[in-house]
Parts: sequence; C-alpha cells; structure tokens
Amino acid sequence: MQTEIKYAPSYSLAIVTLGANEPIRVEAGSMVSMTAGITLETKAEGGLLKSLARSVLGGESFFINRYVAPAQGGQISLAPPLPGDITAIELSGQTMLLQSGAFVAASDGVQVDTKWGGAKTFFASEGLIMLRVSGAGTVIFSSYGAIHEVNLAAGETFTVDTGHLVAFPETVGFKVRRVGGIKSTLFSGEGLVVDLTGPGRIFLQTRSMDAFLGWLIPRLPKPDRSS
Repeated sequence: MQTEIKYAPSYSLAIVTLGANEPIRVEAGSMVSMTAGITLETKAEGGLLKSLARSVLGGESFFINRYVAPAQGGQISLAPPLPGDITAIELSGQTMLLQSGAFVAASDGVQVDTKWGGAKTFFASEGLIMLRVSGAGTVIFSSYGAIHEVNLAAGETFTVDTGHLVAFPETVGFKVRRVGGIKSTLFSGEGLVVDLTGPGRIFLQTRSMDAFLGWLIPRLPKPDRSS
C-alpha cells in the first residue's frame, strides 16, 4: 500500500495505491473514487460489542467498509467529512490513540478499538474520547484544519486543549483536567485540557470543531415562532 496526500492542508485527499488483491479498511463515507475492479464488503468489524463501542464511544461508524483490489491492483481516493489535513503513518507494533472521528482508513494488519480517556462533564462539551489503533501497517487519519506535530522529549510535559488533540502514541502519558477553576472553565471560553508527557510525537489540529460550532450556532437564524 502506498499513500499520496494531495491538496494539503485545507482540503486534503489521500490517494492510496493497492497491490494485487490487497485490502484496505475505510471509514464509512470516506471513499471519494476508485478504479475498476475494486470490490466492497461492509461488516460490523470485531463483532457486535466492539462495533458498538467504536460507534458510541469512539465517534466512528458502526460498520467498516473493506475494499479489495483486483489481481492487477488498483487505486482508491479518500477524504474526511470536514475540511482539513490527512496524515498517513506506519505502525510496526506500536499503539496510537486517535481523536474521536479522526480515523479514515487502515491496512489489514492494524486493529482498531476504543479507549476511554476522560469523561465528558458539564464543564465543557469536549471530552477526551479516543480510538486505539495498534499492530503493523498503515493508518490514515484526518484533522479539522492543518496538522501540527510536536516532538516531546522524555519527561517533557505539554498542555493541549482537547478540541485540538488529534493523535499521540500510547507511550505518552496523559491526564485530562479543567483549564482552571470552575469560574475559569465556565467563562474563559476554554474547556478541558490534557497534559501530555513525553517521549513521543503528538499530532495537533489548528482548528477546533467545538470552537467553530460555538461561534456558528449563536449566529444561525432563529426559527419564527409567531406563526
């Protein structure tokens, strides 16, 4: 499997070239185009309970689409629903945690599961709900806005708003907390943050969907209740 990312960082498109009879597992709704001969199988991957966990806790689809290239190979292009960047990384036995909704696709050697990283509270709309991806192979994930990478040294701590966190290795320690006291959390415009402790490479997104919705919703036209 070879992955080329085009049009980054605003409206990225992942073009994946598959070898003979090579499969790829794709989040529902992410396929943009594909060459002739590629077949599709849709299933609840990992059984009922794992699919429910991935859907309810991880923000992903209940069903996963599995595309398989024909004998001569093929090509499939992928894009997430939100405008932003796409990143492809190679796993070789390590584990990554992905932000809810960031998963786009993975090769067959990668396992996708959920990991609860911090409960949602009334202090903020943002909880830290992560997908756990592990194994060996390619993982493709997306962001809202551009991807910004930060490399943490051993013992180095870095604080990130949970709405801007996309992915980090499981070896990185993390702790979710309020950004300040109750007054600061409710009125500062900030919600929950996560303290990440290295070593490891973390992936941030330059925009927050929650922050955008917080700006947009008050500006939407109100329904006319006079009739």
